Amino acid sequence: MDNAGYCSESFNSLQSGTSDEDMVEIAGATLDFSSTDDVPPLDRDYGSGGSYGAGDGPNGVPKLMDLLDEPVPGVGTYEDFNTIDWVREKSKDRDRHREIATKSKESTWALMKSISDAFSGWLLMLLVGLMSGALAGGIDISAHWMTDLKEGVCLNGFWFNHEHCCWNSNETTFQERDKCPQWKSWAELIVGTNNGPFAYIMNYLMYVCWALLFSFLAVSLVRAFAPYACGSGIPEIKTILSGFIIRGYLGKWTLMIKTITLVLAVSSGLSLGKEGPLVHVACCCGNILCHLFTKYRRNEAKRREVSYYFPLKTLWRSFFAALVAAFTLRSINPFGNSRLVLFYVEFHSPWHLLELIPFVLLGIFGGIWGAFFIRANIAWCRRRKTTRLGHYPVLEVLVVTAVTALLAFPNSYTRMSTSELISELFNDCGLLDSSQLCNYTNVSITKSTSDALPDRPAGHEVYTALWQLSLALVFKMLITVVTFGMKVPSGLFIPSMAVGAIAGRLLGVGMEQLAYYHHDWVIFRGWCSPGADCITPGLYAMVGATACLGGVTRMTVSLVVIMFELTGGLEYIVPLMAATMTSKWVADALGREGIYEAHIRLNGYPFLESKEEFSHKTLAMDVMRPRRSDPPLSVITQDGMSVEEVESLIAETSYSGFPVVVSHESQRLVGFVQRRDLVISIENARQRQEGVVSASRIFFTEYTPPQPPNSPPPLKLRGIMDLSPFTVTDHTAMDIVVDIFRKLGLRQCLVTHNGRLLGIITKKDILKHMAQMANRDPDSILFN
Repeated sequence: MDNAGYCSESFNSLQSGTSDEDMVEIAGATLDFSSTDDVPPLDRDYGSGGSYGAGDGPNGVPKLMDLLDEPVPGVGTYEDFNTIDWVREKSKDRDRHREIATKSKESTWALMKSISDAFSGWLLMLLVGLMSGALAGGIDISAHWMTDLKEGVCLNGFWFNHEHCCWNSNETTFQERDKCPQWKSWAELIVGTNNGPFAYIMNYLMYVCWALLFSFLAVSLVRAFAPYACGSGIPEIKTILSGFIIRGYLGKWTLMIKTITLVLAVSSGLSLGKEGPLVHVACCCGNILCHLFTKYRRNEAKRREVSYYFPLKTLWRSFFAALVAAFTLRSINPFGNSRLVLFYVEFHSPWHLLELIPFVLLGIFGGIWGAFFIRANIAWCRRRKTTRLGHYPVLEVLVVTAVTALLAFPNSYTRMSTSELISELFNDCGLLDSSQLCNYTNVSITKSTSDALPDRPAGHEVYTALWQLSLALVFKMLITVVTFGMKVPSGLFIPSMAVGAIAGRLLGVGMEQLAYYHHDWVIFRGWCSPGADCITPGLYAMVGATACLGGVTRMTVSLVVIMFELTGGLEYIVPLMAATMTSKWVADALGREGIYEAHIRLNGYPFLESKEEFSHKTLAMDVMRPRRSDPPLSVITQDGMSVEEVESLIAETSYSGFPVVVSHESQRLVGFVQRRDLVISIENARQRQEGVVSASRIFFTEYTPPQPPNSPPPLKLRGIMDLSPFTVTDHTAMDIVVDIFRKLGLRQCLVTHNGRLLGIITKKDILKHMAQMANRDPDSILFN
């Protein structure tokens, strides 16, 4: 077979990938519409001579083979770092539904397959819920145990954490309830005593060594086996849900390594959380389990139903998956309190209307902190990307871990795990609390029907705790900036909540003492009488945590729901809402982007933010390519090009697709064909169809014209062409075009003028234009 002139690009070479957004880098040929020639019809009807049966056609010409009569492996799939075609995927799914519905009426077996197909979505949600809940419970239990391992070990069994080790001990005291003979610190095991400077140094040294070991294992596993397992994962998940493909990001290796290294990273004592990475873990579970079901495995849009649209059936299935995950988590009982919430609170006194003033102040603090954190963290991550710092991820993690451990150990509030710190800050002091924060001066307490204690003067240990918390606040604010974004799994929920909880507790204790010593002031008169429980510092900590988390993530409604889920405090929705809205307003005034949107822009992901308004009065013709000084538009004609000419066009360009037109002169649009589908179909034709050579003609028409005698067999590729590409006119306003791209998830949009092809707009063109309008570098949106 004569394969001369066949382009070097094959199906396998496509794995290197071309940028999806460099779809057609045309730049503006000026089209001459003054021609008076008749425009040929889109599909010439050549009558019955256009197709033949078995054997040779007339004049001895070999018969035409429609390659799409049978599915060609690879056609309709996508390369890495490309955007899916939502319209095509939804069309494929509708065709599949129609085929199943039609066949279900023909036989009982087909009806059973139809019922199985309808039930598969619910079965998938059941499996995702079970798998996600089990992994979440296992991660929490393991992280708790390994965190305690830095301070000591249980003699009854090394697999017990500190709390479980002393659970059934009868030798604990009220003042030192966390000490029991079964639990030994490293100093007790090595030097025989837990008192004295040498024992303190030994515990200090072991704490730092364990932290370094855990962090080294975490970053080494990520670097060696799954580089995508680092970070939070939420920016990438948002981009993937919008239709972008990152192969391996939701794969089994990423899931396995992220689960293991998340436990190690949290246990190392770094200022990070596990809630964000757990979103990545759950998405990995969903993606892996999707491959068990054909309709999800073969359709990229079906795996992303919660992105551009959220149909009612997806809402119910999400609810069902959450129910299964909650049931699984409750069965595991990772928190040891038979509750599903991480920070269960039970405050004994209601909040007063005038307390909204300090709650709003906490919201202002949260907004300022959120804006500061985003700017500082993005500046540090950009420095990591553009300097030699990014070449040494292991060294960076070890240095930050060493600094964190050395500074955290002397302060009891930074030495404990961040979740334990938040839980203590949320706590409402009672008679049985032995916490340093609850060591108030005893006053005469009258009998009351409620469990609330009256406001009391702070003791010496309370003031000591406040100083330690102030130092912990500064430490957490600074160290979190450099920790988030390192090459280990790192979430931001818990560190942000810790900063806000510390600030809230400090303000709460201050308000409590102010109310105790100055209850006759105007702001306290009428609702805060002597001997009453007026101020609840734990509530202030909870509000502060909400405010700071809102300032960093810019969440509002969902954040209030999350805080309710974490604490179970339904009656404190109004303070949480007030702090959340205030923090968002303040943070938006200082910078419009949340932390995840900022990281999406930093990494150059092709993500169109739905919240970002486009208010500029530009037209499609201002954004489309080709531009006036650019080469002409690269197109394929529907019946005038040979295999060699198409292969040369593919070899000479890096575009991901080509418009199909009637002819170069008319520029009448017929459809759009993907580069990948072209390459695969031509290669498949050379292997399966005898006689296909470089001179063979390629047809995208419905009927094929008669071929000259002894000419090579043609290729009919109409089946791989999109016959209804989305088009706009050149005078369409860009705000409408941007909305179309956002709501339909388009890869590209063709621009026409009086029905003739004029140019093309890709998602990258949209992002570049929006960056240019915002006075940013348009090239900053390139995927890195």
